[in-house]
Amino acid sequence: MLMKDSGTSLNGNRTLSIKKPKFSGIELEEANKLLKDLEPMQIIEWVLEHAQKPILTTNFGPYSASLIHAVTRVKKDINVIWCDTGYNTPHTYRFAKKIMDQLSLNMYIYSPKLTPGFRDVTMGIPSIDSDEHKTFTQEVKLEPFNRALEEHQPDVWFSNLRKEQTAFRSGLDILHVNGDGILKVSPFFYFSEFELDLYLKRFKLPNEKKYFDPTKMLQNRECGLHL
Repeated sequence: MLMKDSGTSLNGNRTLSIKKPKFSGIELEEANKLLKDLEPMQIIEWVLEHAQKPILTTNFGPYSASLIHAVTRVKKDINVIWCDTGYNTPHTYRFAKKIMDQLSLNMYIYSPKLTPGFRDVTMGIPSIDSDEHKTFTQEVKLEPFNRALEEHQPDVWFSNLRKEQTAFRSGLDILHVNGDGILKVSPFFYFSEFELDLYLKRFKLPNEKKYFDPTKMLQNRECGLHL
């Protein structure tokens, strides 16, 4: 659980320490209030002081370089997980390769058991309102990700969720615990795209917006990983 202590945070506020991998809503609420005033790297430092098996996930989508850069600045060897559906754009694959090389990432790539080529011939990408699309999402996104969780057994999961992205995400916060009891951390949760652009410019990081997720189709839909 999250417990108070008598120290101070990087901006002069009280600190909290994570004692057990279980959290109450009240304690998370207090932690989120304190962390909201910190910079992303300060949030990451605070969390990593208490994490035992942290992971970082990315889809190499727009602005993904911000989180990857910030987390690896604090913990260079963190396990970076990418669930590659196989349907990414050529721009995304080139961008992913560039970021992997530039930041020397400790990558773990998980792919669906069926190739896009096989699916294209036998079933294609189902309509988003069909039952087939639910099965498709399970097979190309959720199953590979569940496989990753099973292998890495994380207690902390860094992701690039932001408040302004979807209605679902607007109800979350910097810290929240998912159904598996994993502490999910979104250091850039309150950043706008303008602020992210400034971050990328400051650290000379590339960006790529020509991105496609076949499990979302529309920008304001969830892919399933964060629900």
